[in-house]
Amino acid sequence: MAPTGKSSDAVELVVGDRTVRLSHPDRVYFPQTGATKLDLARYYLAVGDGIVRALRERPCMLHRFPDGLAGDKVHQKRLPRGAPDWVQTVQVHFPRYDRYADELCVTHLADVVWAVQMSTVEFHPWNSRRADVERPDEWRIDLDPMPQCDFGTVRRVAGVVHEVLDELGATGWPKTSGGQGLHVYVRIDPRWEFGDVRRAALAFAREVERRVPEDVTTTWWRKDRDPTKLFVDYNQNARDHTIAAAYSVRGVPEATVSTPVTWDEIDHVDPRDLTIRTVPDRFAELGDLHAGIDDAVFALDPLLEWAERDEAAGLAEPGQ
Repeated sequence: MAPTGKSSDAVELVVGDRTVRLSHPDRVYFPQTGATKLDLARYYLAVGDGIVRALRERPCMLHRFPDGLAGDKVHQKRLPRGAPDWVQTVQVHFPRYDRYADELCVTHLADVVWAVQMSTVEFHPWNSRRADVERPDEWRIDLDPMPQCDFGTVRRVAGVVHEVLDELGATGWPKTSGGQGLHVYVRIDPRWEFGDVRRAALAFAREVERRVPEDVTTTWWRKDRDPTKLFVDYNQNARDHTIAAAYSVRGVPEATVSTPVTWDEIDHVDPRDLTIRTVPDRFAELGDLHAGIDDAVFALDPLLEWAERDEAAGLAEPGQ
């Protein structure tokens, strides 16, 4: 995975049995830290098993920064032009516009490094795979603090989330968001469509809110939420909603990373310490903390029963 050659404007990276040409390797992407395009590529090489596991065979939206963070961000749904023939895609439909797009579908680490060559910083995969794009295999719990909600509250709510998951018999896989929040992923049987997964996620969020109403809100409209509370964002399970993958760098000056953590770490972890500089050593020591996620599949039936209970009690499902 070392460069095979270097000139003033390009290096070639050998990634498995493929070679990826990285142009402008010295271009600074993160002015605050001085991290370059080559630093970004080397980061993804260092966490290769983890980022590929997080993205494998999922439609993936790319957040590209052609001029680094100092320039504009591009939200790229369609595969950028000029892809090698070994880069795979999956076609997805956007009913609102009745349009189709062929999105990146990562199958090898070289696909990730090629995306970096195309100025990608963040990877935002769907929670379904190309075998059946319309049936998610991942339920995502997004703990999203409002502006006046501190990380101590996030930690407390994460403890309640863990408690409820344990009661359900579900295994949750937490990670930092790369910002102020936390994400918890649960692998699920791909038997349900997006609407049912969202209903299940809402029922779970309401249960967490019942247990810690002083800390949590499920209020739909942002303007109506208490700014000191944490929003359990169930709508991240709606169709075509994506969040940064595990091991994705975030497009922020500090180059933080959405990093898998253990439940025990949450009480003392500082997400600001998890960056492209620090996470490679952590990965080398701990490996991928989400490595077992595919072996812990949960059936949503109990949560759908909760949803039916709530709906029968007159709790309407908020709009999408």
